[in-house]
This record gives sequence, C-alpha cells and structure tokens, in this order.
Amino acid sequence: MGMAERCLVVLLMVVAMAAVEVSYGAVYKVGDSAGWTTIGNINYKNWSATKNFQVGDVIIFEYNSQFHNVMRVTHEMYKACNASAPLETFNTGNDSIVIQNHGHHFFFCGVPGHCKAGQKVDINVPRVSATSSEAPSPSALASPAVPVPNNGPAPSPNQAASLFFAFKGGFAFLGLSIAFLLACT
Repeated sequence: MGMAERCLVVLLMVVAMAAVEVSYGAVYKVGDSAGWTTIGNINYKNWSATKNFQVGDVIIFEYNSQFHNVMRVTHEMYKACNASAPLETFNTGNDSIVIQNHGHHFFFCGVPGHCKAGQKVDINVPRVSATSSEAPSPSALASPAVPVPNNGPAPSPNQAASLFFAFKGGFAFLGLSIAFLLACT
C-alpha cells in the first residue's frame, strides 16, 4: 500500500472515530413537544419515568424565559418547592444540562407557584450493576452540593454541553491525528 493510500485510510479512521465520539449521550427534551411549562398540565413525573437516563445524556429545558426558569435543587428543596437557595439556576429559555453522575437530579421552575403546580422533574440515573438490580440507596436521593469557584462568568449551559463534547471528542481526535501524521511521514 502506497503512502497516499495509507494516509487516506488513516484519515477516514480519524473522521469516523471523531463522529462516533461526539454522539456519546442521548438528548432528552423535558416535556417532549410541550417543553418546560405550566400550560397543559404536563406530568413531568410520568415523562421522566418513561426514560432510561444515563451518565453523559443531555437534558434540554425549552421554555419562555420571560415566564419560567430552571433550578437544580436538593431532594428536600424539591419536595418542599423551596427556591431560596438553588444549587444552580438556568434562565436562557434553552438550557442544556449534561448529566455527569448517577443518582437523582432534581429540577423545578423557581417562579412562585410553578413548582407546586407540577413544574418539577426528577431525573434519575440509576447505577447499572451486573450483579444486582436493587433500588438506589437513600443517599443517592439528594443532589450533591458541589462548590463552584467564582472565577468569572461561567459558560452558558449550551456552551458547557458543547465544550464537554468538544473536549471529550478532542482527545480522541488528537490521538488519531497523531496516528495520521505518523502514518503519512
């Protein structure tokens, strides 16, 4: 095989691997076509119960940012619809959140009355075990409080999701690019 053919084969492998790497997690739009709203009596508990969430999945909240927001909260805050100290607040109207760990992830709308009207969702990412299909332990029911250093403005959730996939895919692409360069020299 000549050098040109070898380079072409390696280049095609680089492109194929980069494409596979970017398609890592499933994407779920909360509420499906209805989105994140109080209109239409959407049952977000039923919506999430029909999904098989996994680490790496992207959860998208689409809503009118003049009337709604999204707050990530602890289990206790979720049960009480307490919006006084959310772990995170999103308010772009098109928020993408990458699920990064197992357990329950609690979200609700922080506009007064919306959570109590049912605008809340529990995204449960169970641990998959080959030896057991037990329910998650009670310790998994609370979202962990993760300290976030204040080093300036954080990227928007959409940017964060894009950066996550670009960074993750970037390492695979870098490795394959090095292989390409070595094969073609």
